[in-house]
Amino acid sequence: MSGSIATRTGDDGSTSLLYGQRVTKDHPQIEAVGAYDELNVALGAVKPLLTDAAVRTLVSGLQNNLVALMGEVACAEADTTRYADSKFAKISAADVSTLDAAVAALEARGLKFDGWATPGANALGAAFDNARVVARRAERRLCALPAHGRSVRPELRQFTNRLADLLWLLARQAEQ
Repeated sequence: MSGSIATRTGDDGSTSLLYGQRVTKDHPQIEAVGAYDELNVALGAVKPLLTDAAVRTLVSGLQNNLVALMGEVACAEADTTRYADSKFAKISAADVSTLDAAVAALEARGLKFDGWATPGANALGAAFDNARVVARRAERRLCALPAHGRSVRPELRQFTNRLADLLWLLARQAEQ
C-alpha cells in the first residue's frame, strides 16, 4: 500500500510544483492549477446529467485536456524545457481546433451568442454555466501568470478561451 495522502509537508503553508520546487499555497501557479482543478470537478458534475453520448465523450476528453493543462501550469518557469521534452500530454493546436469545430457545430444549429444568459432553466444548463464561469476564472488566473514570471504558451490561453465559449453554447443547447 502506498503512503498516506496526509504527508504533512504542506503544514507550513507550502506545496510543490511539478518537479519539486516548493512555493506558498497562494502562489499564482497554485491558484491557476486550483482553478483548473475546480473546472475539472465542474465538468465532472455535468456528466451525470448528460443523456447525449457524444457530449459525454466530449466532456470526458475535455477533462483529460485539463489534466494535461494543469501539469504544464504546475511546472516552474525554470523547468518549462524539461516539461516540453517530457512524455506528459500537452495541449496542442489540434486541441484548440477540436474546440473550434465543436463551437462551429453548435453555432451551425442556430446557437449563437446573444447577450447575457440567465442560467437555471434546467439542471444541465445550470451545470454547464457553472463550468463556464469556473473556466473564465481559470482563464483569468492563467493570464495573470506572466506578470509573476511564468510564461504561458498561446495554446493554453486559446484552449481555455474556446472552452468557456463552448460551455456557454452547451448551456444554451441544454436549455432548448
